[in-house]
Amino acid sequence: MTEKYLIANWKMQLDKEQAIQQASLLAKLLSEEKISKDLRVVLCPDFIALSEVADIIKGSKIALGAQDGFYEEAGAFTSQVSMRQIKEAACQFVILGHSERRKLGESDEIINKKIKAALEQGLVPIVCVGETFDERKEGQQDLVIMHQIYEALKNIKPKPDQKIIIAYEPVWVIGTGQAIGIADAFYAASLIQQSLLDSLPDHDKKYCGVIYGGSVNSSNINDFVDLPNIQGALVGNASLDAQEFFTIIKKIK
Repeated sequence: MTEKYLIANWKMQLDKEQAIQQASLLAKLLSEEKISKDLRVVLCPDFIALSEVADIIKGSKIALGAQDGFYEEAGAFTSQVSMRQIKEAACQFVILGHSERRKLGESDEIINKKIKAALEQGLVPIVCVGETFDERKEGQQDLVIMHQIYEALKNIKPKPDQKIIIAYEPVWVIGTGQAIGIADAFYAASLIQQSLLDSLPDHDKKYCGVIYGGSVNSSNINDFVDLPNIQGALVGNASLDAQEFFTIIKKIK
């Protein structure tokens, strides 16, 4: 995958007015700045702000994504939002399997169903994988990552040009302000790439990418995106401030 991705996950951190303000400022800043033609900037606000943010970034250098989605297209599923509805809201991307969703009980089977539904709607799934502190301490990191990818992509058959992004997010550093070492990131990305080859043997790997997520900021972004096997970052707290996120964007060459 030649493209690079900077994906802002705003989580449940901004109210609607704050989301509008940050999206407007970022769109303005990017309209005045020349950025790499291979860089995709994606904003993932919460569901209630999708429509407003979509209007703000229409025609800009920013794409829209959702933070989750449901695997059924329609029906009696109170509180759920389908991939079709997400697509209708102008989203091109959707984050799936985030560790915060897994912590709430989301299973590998459900994540697998969601990926299938996203691809059926032509969305690009951003599939999160990563180990907890206890799993890492017990030496289970590799097994956890390989298992999560295998289960997520089980019986998945993407169309030839469909993209799948895997976000490596070591759960034990998320929100701590402390990112992992470069060597660890390189190793995890290599493991993920091999797992993708094993899970999608017939899919053109130029449509699969690995990004890093976990306490990314403007000071450490190049440590990760300059690695040959990492194509971008999933940014949490540092994306909540448009100016800081813009600073991160400008560092991508």
